[in-house]
Amino acid sequence: MTQERFIDLVRAEQEPLRRFLLGLCCGDDALADDIAQDALVRAYVASGNFLGLSKFSTWLFRIAYNCYIDHCRRPGREHAALESREALAVPSGDASDSRFRYQQLYQALEKIPEKEKVAIVLFYFEDKSIKEISAILDMPAGTVKYHLSSGRGHLKQYIQL
Repeated sequence: MTQERFIDLVRAEQEPLRRFLLGLCCGDDALADDIAQDALVRAYVASGNFLGLSKFSTWLFRIAYNCYIDHCRRPGREHAALESREALAVPSGDASDSRFRYQQLYQALEKIPEKEKVAIVLFYFEDKSIKEISAILDMPAGTVKYHLSSGRGHLKQYIQL
């Protein structure tokens, strides 16, 4: 794959990729951007290995998901997650601020199991099919459906309508 072709493909997927990572990072813009940058660097380095057997977006999202998992496994992540939640807390009187529009959803996503969160974000935020999610997460379609169903149930418990 040429550098120009890679850049064209990334341009088309840049915003969906960031939105996906923003959902996984529960609204933490800086962290989502850091992971996206890491994913794009890894994708560029591995671009010669992209054979076109799946959509470019599926391949790129798989790399981004692996970068996210790598971040989650780093020591000290719990402390960083707490700081991130405190930074995202809605100040009193600013509840209508558009920056915090999805805060309740992000807080609920943070409480559900990781696989459920990823399946929910890919399916509802990015309109990925069960087949694409299955490829991104490297799990059977039936398991993806289970995580979506369980995730919806868990989100209902945490989101106040």
